[in-house]
Amino acid sequence: MTPQTLPSSRALALDELHGSLSDPVLDAMNFLNEVVGRFPQAISFAPGRPTEGDFEPEDLARHLHTYTSHLEETLGWSRDRVRTQLFQYGRTGGIIHELIARTVANDEGIEVPPEAVVVTTGCQEAMLLILRALFAAPEDTLLVSSPCYVGITGVARLLGIRVRAVPEGPAGPDPEAVSAAVRAAREAGERPRAFYVVPDFANPSGTSMSLPDRERLLRVAQEEDLLVLEDDPYGFFVRTGSARPTLKALDAGRRVVHLGSFAKTALPGARVGYVIADQEVIGPGGRRSLLADELSKIKSMTTVNTSAVSQAVIGGLLIESGCRLREANAGAIAYYRTNMDTLLGELERHFPAERRAELGISWNRPDGGFFTVVTVPFAADHKALELSARTYGVLWTPMSDFHLDGGGTHQLRLSCSAQSPEAIIEGMARLAAFITAQSPGTAA
Repeated sequence: MTPQTLPSSRALALDELHGSLSDPVLDAMNFLNEVVGRFPQAISFAPGRPTEGDFEPEDLARHLHTYTSHLEETLGWSRDRVRTQLFQYGRTGGIIHELIARTVANDEGIEVPPEAVVVTTGCQEAMLLILRALFAAPEDTLLVSSPCYVGITGVARLLGIRVRAVPEGPAGPDPEAVSAAVRAAREAGERPRAFYVVPDFANPSGTSMSLPDRERLLRVAQEEDLLVLEDDPYGFFVRTGSARPTLKALDAGRRVVHLGSFAKTALPGARVGYVIADQEVIGPGGRRSLLADELSKIKSMTTVNTSAVSQAVIGGLLIESGCRLREANAGAIAYYRTNMDTLLGELERHFPAERRAELGISWNRPDGGFFTVVTVPFAADHKALELSARTYGVLWTPMSDFHLDGGGTHQLRLSCSAQSPEAIIEGMARLAAFITAQSPGTAA
């Protein structure tokens, strides 16, 4: 049969595929990627990608050599054992778990056994593993700080997990609001299992929790028998003040599952993340294990194991830093501080107090991280983004994409991480022209 005579295949009906494929969250991310691709000359404040800094291709070979030298010279491994470590599948829970445990102890004061660390293919897999493990029944509910990073809500949608939003305030989630959400969920016949939060410089809002709120959240978790899923990609990048302790560092009751990634602090292309899950699990007959052991079982059916080569590259980088990534990130910390200062300064320059009051414009001033949120007097939707890209040559992200409750319709997220200060200045001039033109009472 020739290609011309092949019978046409039956088209698949979207409503016969998984419902998540029609979810606005997935559509929003695809739309944003598509817009970025169509307007490559636009200055983009849309993606939260890290700076490439001083990365050079030859660094990868050096990191790899550092790791293999560590195995041979420090640990006394034979050449054959090193070869197997790099060329074969390897331990499901990861091969650099000991280095990660040492690093989080040095950087964050998180003291856990290496066996509590599962190395994942990016933090996104860590989210998938922990949600699949914890949410077993239809009534199980995930609480999320809203607005919320779409990666966690997207995974919940793929797994068919119920999500309940906890509205975020100017200083992040209010622990009392978390407690109220737990009670409301139970009154609705749900079983709240965990609360997802980015306590430092959150994506997308840029907010950070105070130390008293962190301590109170842990007390709420204890009182309500709730786990806290702490996602901490931005904690190093302080702009003002000093770094606050992670929830996991404060966690005396093993209530916190800590999700980490080397995407922002080391090398995004390696796609290496991790989850710290030191909670005890009791099985039939009293068998005891760590939650990390159970997550490894799930991982064996997703990615089997995280790339040994990628882990070796990250492992070498950790060894070179003395397992102290915070110190190794001093240059990046200063870079992001300068970028955020520049972005906020340009907003102030283009919209001084009298002008922003006249137009109805405001923004928050994060203590660090990558993101700030601007409130505008018009609908900051996908149509507005398209106009901004085509006519003004500047990209941003609609905040409505991050809300579960229909909020954020007049807000846009700006990321300052991937641009130089010079590009930020030019981009903010374009953005100011766009915002001014769209604001009621100004000429279009």
